[in-house]
Amino acid sequence: MKLRTRLIISFCIIIFVPVLLAVATIWGFGQYQMRALRHIYDMDGNAYDYFLNSFQVLSRSTKDTYKKLQRTAAESPEKLEDASFLDKVNHELSDRFSYLIVRKGDGIIYEGNSGNAASLEEQLPEYGSNQIQDAGSFFYMEEDGQTLMKQVDFTYKDGKHGSAFILTAMEQVIPEVKGVLVDLVVSVVLILVFTAGMLTIWIYQGIINPIRKLKIAAQKIKDGNLDFNVETSKNDEIGELCQSFEEMRFRLKESAEEKVSGEKENKILVRNISHDLKTPITAIKGYVEGIMDGVADTPEKRDRYIRTIYNKANEMDRLIDELTLYSNIDTNRIPYNFNRINAADYFDDCAEEVGLDLESKNIKLTYINYADRDVRIIADPEQLRRVVNNIISNSVKYLDKKQGFINIRVRDVGDFIQVEIEDNGRGIAAKDLPYIFDRFYRTDASRNSATGGSGIGLSIVKKIVEDHGGKIWANSKEGTGTIMYFVIRKYQEVIN
Repeated sequence: MKLRTRLIISFCIIIFVPVLLAVATIWGFGQYQMRALRHIYDMDGNAYDYFLNSFQVLSRSTKDTYKKLQRTAAESPEKLEDASFLDKVNHELSDRFSYLIVRKGDGIIYEGNSGNAASLEEQLPEYGSNQIQDAGSFFYMEEDGQTLMKQVDFTYKDGKHGSAFILTAMEQVIPEVKGVLVDLVVSVVLILVFTAGMLTIWIYQGIINPIRKLKIAAQKIKDGNLDFNVETSKNDEIGELCQSFEEMRFRLKESAEEKVSGEKENKILVRNISHDLKTPITAIKGYVEGIMDGVADTPEKRDRYIRTIYNKANEMDRLIDELTLYSNIDTNRIPYNFNRINAADYFDDCAEEVGLDLESKNIKLTYINYADRDVRIIADPEQLRRVVNNIISNSVKYLDKKQGFINIRVRDVGDFIQVEIEDNGRGIAAKDLPYIFDRFYRTDASRNSATGGSGIGLSIVKKIVEDHGGKIWANSKEGTGTIMYFVIRKYQEVIN
């Protein structure tokens, strides 16, 4: 979930959820309390109206008892002198925070709340006062609060006037109502706390936890530890940040591994080049010392010494060229000059050039061109010649037969020209064949110090061929020889 969406939802939850839960709680709790109030005070109708009119609450709570006293006074006034009957009525009233007082003539004969008779006797209304009150109900003030009073006037059998009073103390009922309100306020506060807590947990899990993971990951990177994963299954902004952080970590790890690998390769290259340069330098020094010491005492011998020195210098020059080209390959800056060239003429010249060198080494060269004479290719002549020379040089290095041979064949294979260079050298083991084009890879057979080699010749060949849009591969059999194949795309004119 997007962070923006999460914040919008959080805002809506903060605004609406507490309100809805509070309303639902107030309604449900109110219904429960109203049922309790109806049961206690014998109320009917809309109970919420009684909260707005306290007189109705108090008056309604003793309605049935009041009617009961009216009937008794009209039908059996003698019962209002019966202490057991009056105790029973007073007990009913006590559940509603009310009590009963009965007066006969000018004296009180029954008082349900003992101890208040003397203080109330002067405040009780006279006989007949209920005729001017609202249904016999009215308020009067005491020192400790307000009291609702209901009066029933009647005449005893002996002709004396009597009055029955139902008194309800406000300070007893109001705490009940206040208790309901306090419970509702507490419920609303708990709802707000619960909602805030749930939102805090939700936001914490969605934002704080991923940020904590990123902090731990950043600390690991700072300490140089790149072997870990920043895992996330979220699709929000935090998840995208974690994904970007994971990609950064992966790139840093790749870069660190490439740096270590590059340093290792550079060490191998320096070691190989140092070894390969030492061999011709040693030979040059030996032949120069021979000339200086007079060992080459005939023109023919001096000429042979000088030719050998020249060849060894060429070997050194070739090694330096390989080192320069390796540097360009490493930075993808090989200079190419692509041209349209005739394949037959180009490979004829290559075969003629390498043939002279192979002849001097007693190696037989066979060259056959099976392609049409007018086929053209797109290539850099100098770099493509390097490909042919490196392959042949590698073949010559590992020729182990008394009579060595190298065959060069050029074929037309559809959209490509295929060049095959075959030798009868020692061959390559099947386990080594997939890796011969890797940089610095050497087979067991090529580790002989006599063969030398920087270990980058075939990797350079592969790079050049692939930059020409072609590919290179090999077939070999140990003890029999090797065939190198590479293809170069033909030049084809586009006709509109």
